Amino acid sequence: MTQRTKNEIAEGTEPESTSIKIVAPREGLPQIVTTDQQLSELIAAIAAGSGPVALDAERASGFKYSQRAYLIQLRRNGSGSHLIDPTCFANLAPLQESLTGVDWILHAASQDLVCLAEVGLSPTAQLFDSELAGRILGYERVGLGPLLETQLGFSLAKEHSAADWSTRPLPESWLNYAALDVEFLIELWELLAAKLHEAEKYHWAIQEFDHVMRTTGPIERVDPWRRTSGMHVIRKPRELAVVREVWHTRDAIARDADIAPGRILSDSHIVTLASSGMSTVSELKSLSFMHLRNVKRHANSWIEAAMRAHELPDSDLPPLKLPASGPPAPRNWESRNPQAWRRLEFTRAALVEIATKLELPTENLMTPETVRKVLWAPPETPSELRIMLAQLNARPWQIEIVAPVLEVAIWQLPSTAETSEL
Repeated sequence: MTQRTKNEIAEGTEPESTSIKIVAPREGLPQIVTTDQQLSELIAAIAAGSGPVALDAERASGFKYSQRAYLIQLRRNGSGSHLIDPTCFANLAPLQESLTGVDWILHAASQDLVCLAEVGLSPTAQLFDSELAGRILGYERVGLGPLLETQLGFSLAKEHSAADWSTRPLPESWLNYAALDVEFLIELWELLAAKLHEAEKYHWAIQEFDHVMRTTGPIERVDPWRRTSGMHVIRKPRELAVVREVWHTRDAIARDADIAPGRILSDSHIVTLASSGMSTVSELKSLSFMHLRNVKRHANSWIEAAMRAHELPDSDLPPLKLPASGPPAPRNWESRNPQAWRRLEFTRAALVEIATKLELPTENLMTPETVRKVLWAPPETPSELRIMLAQLNARPWQIEIVAPVLEVAIWQLPSTAETSEL
């Protein structure tokens, strides 16, 4: 850590606004680890280092179907920075062994923990998430670039953030970008940890980091095809069936080819197939986008899927809407449950006031979904309220602050009948 940064921690001041542009790693660009021998040397170097290890991973989102890591970056004091091509190894279990008991530093950890776990890397000690730390400290801009600039005075170029990291060989400019993602994470951790302690929020942050480790995993959705963009134009169950059949066909083709689904057939084309009113092979073939190169390659598959949907009996058509699995949208509360609406309005205002005083986003104080579930169908007693909040994954620090507000909203607000009498 620089002397200037140490002084800023002691004084509680922000770094100077003029940032230093960084275009390459301080020790030069490390060689990519692609062989067992290189991996053994990396493990020895990491073991010779001290303190936490900073990690990052690059995926090929938007290009590949899978969310696997195509490059992994590490840095540790006394060890330097390292780049690993995980596609060259069955797994990275040997590296995992060397990291046992070592604290991890990541930025936006939930984005990388899943793909790191796929190659055998999972944190076994304390996790520190610099993005989440920034949120808890109340910073408006918590991307890695803005945090490094405002907290440490370094400016990094981010022009390759949306690159296809499955590309081989990887261009040197991309590798520089990737190495810089961990170049200053340890210094950033030192500074943010100090500021969390100063703000008496460090114990909040630790609970949040532990929550990320416990809950981050592959997302499994019910009827994921219902998330197709543009579904608002679908008005009939038959049209919905077309979306479902074509979506699943596209998903199977994309998975087999490891290509992002949208690169094979866009969501808008799926919706057009469904809402066009066309139900014969000749009509579907006449749709203009069917002649686009990427669509034409699997045109028969799209048409066959659509025809399967048109041939389904009515009893097999999907419902336009899934049964409600929680509270209704807040806009409907006032008419459906006026008392719950009063509770929600009171709680929203109170939490905004508290969050402002504590200098953190309201949604980090308590997720809106958790608040709505509790207020729509509240428990019988305050003790049951705290149990319910814990079951909904609220952290102890959140429960301590928010539960008293919810108690007032649930048990102390006048009923709508009492208010009308007044």
